[in-house]
Amino acid sequence: MRPFAVIVALFLSTSPLFAAEPITERAAPCLGCHGEKGVSETENTPSLGAQQPAYSLIQIYMFREKLRVAEPMNDMVKDFTDDDLRLFSDYLATLPKPVALEAGDPARMQAAKALTSQFRCDSCHNADFSGRDNIPRIANQREDYLAKTMREYKDNSRHGYDATMADVMQSISEAQIVELAYFLARVK
Repeated sequence: MRPFAVIVALFLSTSPLFAAEPITERAAPCLGCHGEKGVSETENTPSLGAQQPAYSLIQIYMFREKLRVAEPMNDMVKDFTDDDLRLFSDYLATLPKPVALEAGDPARMQAAKALTSQFRCDSCHNADFSGRDNIPRIANQREDYLAKTMREYKDNSRHGYDATMADVMQSISEAQIVELAYFLARVK
């Protein structure tokens, strides 16, 4: 009888019914890097809390299809079904949004706020930088991640699903990237 029990256990562990564990359990490995409750404490790793579901869906899809390469993301999502992609992106939107940990230097914040208007960051990402649809929430994102991402769009090493960010970043200087990242990480 024991071999039969082992066979049943193996079958159940690979069946879709058994794999239907709650999203909170399935997302736990993701939050190991992206932070408990979706607020990252890991260098150059984005916070995912309250991210726009459409944006997350596209990004996870791009990782799955290796249209965007960043280990360990590609391995983590390689077996995700389309339903998994939707489930995860919807779940991330329910996590608490990141909040600014410090206010920032007022003069620096004011100057950088002017840059967001100059480069029209607030027209796509919204005035509060919460994003919408397939445009990401960038408010209170990790400063290092924001700067890294802007640099990657500027040097064309990060490809989006369209060329908008690469086009926008061409006229933005390194000093302005630093200031924009500083500001966006501290939006109130």
